[in-house]
Amino acid sequence: MATGPAPCTVRSPVALQVGDVKTDLARPGVAVIDVVLPPAQPLDLQEIIFKNSYTAFLTVRVQRRRPCDVGRDGTRKWVTCLWNHCLMPSPHTEAGSQDYFSLFRHQLLCDVDQVTAVRLILRQPSPVWLHFTLEELRLYPRGQQSLQTDFPSWLSHLAPQQQPENLHGGVPDPEKVSTEVQQLWVLTEMIRANQTAARIGRFDVDGCYDINLLSYT
Repeated sequence: MATGPAPCTVRSPVALQVGDVKTDLARPGVAVIDVVLPPAQPLDLQEIIFKNSYTAFLTVRVQRRRPCDVGRDGTRKWVTCLWNHCLMPSPHTEAGSQDYFSLFRHQLLCDVDQVTAVRLILRQPSPVWLHFTLEELRLYPRGQQSLQTDFPSWLSHLAPQQQPENLHGGVPDPEKVSTEVQQLWVLTEMIRANQTAARIGRFDVDGCYDINLLSYT
């Protein structure tokens, strides 16, 4: 099966400035990345892969080559297919800030066939990170799949109600495993601390033997 990404042009992020650009307090909290596809090659989108770089929330919009998506003025409409998708659980911390992400067509809110352009809207409300973007962005057409080898970050952050039941040979709960390993380590350290350095004999007590414990042959 072919695994190559679709040909496209990823434009540089454009920051949307909020406030007075002349003041030091004003900082962009929103950026836009446009992905342009060849006009003669509309894309039936299967997967979007990227590496995060301190973006907290992601919104994805697409333009499609369909008569119903063309406005009265002849321009193509933008359709939102993903809204404020969380990439960083806490915008003020490092978690998720440099993870790889995969977005599949079944996660999107609308049909993503005959796509002619993709617009990614990035949000970072935290003032901790001055720069944020998406890197290594790739689009894969329907019927193809990527060779992403990194462990998907979304799989390790499933909510309890999203985790499948009756896993046969599946991944155990990492929090439970961590707790049990920590308890085992504490128990090992307690045993080690209580061990005596004296040599323990078989029947001797303080270097002497009880006559009743000796056997004669």
